[in-house]
Amino acid sequence: MTSSYSWVSVILYIWGTFLAIFASSGLIPSVLKPGRISLLLSKPVTRPMLLLGRYIGNVLIVGANHTYLICSVWIVIGIKTGIWEGRFLLSIAASLFIFSILLCVVVLVGVISESAALSVMISVAIMLVSTILGQRQLVVRLLSSEWSRNLWQALYWIIPKVYDLAGALRQIIVFDREVDWFTPVWTSAIFGAATLSAALYIFQRRDF
Repeated sequence: MTSSYSWVSVILYIWGTFLAIFASSGLIPSVLKPGRISLLLSKPVTRPMLLLGRYIGNVLIVGANHTYLICSVWIVIGIKTGIWEGRFLLSIAASLFIFSILLCVVVLVGVISESAALSVMISVAIMLVSTILGQRQLVVRLLSSEWSRNLWQALYWIIPKVYDLAGALRQIIVFDREVDWFTPVWTSAIFGAATLSAALYIFQRRDF
């Protein structure tokens, strides 16, 4: 039954994050519409406050939805099976964390392109690339040249660790093992901070 909990948590982690990104794709383009952005900037609020307010508000709303969904699934499974696996609730923190990182990408792409569709495509592409780069231990042994191995390693450390966090989550729930969750968290957090900082800088410099 613990294995079932783990697969449910991974499914909720992946699909919950994808749906949240899709729902948040219009976060910035909707603000940058002609007329609306002029009205918002005429208010006594700085540009960083405006952008960060949208970002934090979106994270809080998605966090509430994730908590409700995952807790509801946990309660239903617990009532049906009589097994209450508390570690399953870690998927709330994991999914909300990786969503907050990918939302930084949505904000940056939105500020640059004002395209909701492009924001979704790039965020989903990062999720897919993370899965591919996560196979680095196997791929590095297969690559023949030193520069290609170094490039793969560099990309692995730069891109948010969506795949690694999912794997760590499953290991914790199924085997209750001590896994290295700190490395994917801090490297992903640096990526998110750098991306959001770039979005704030570009937003401040833009002429509306």
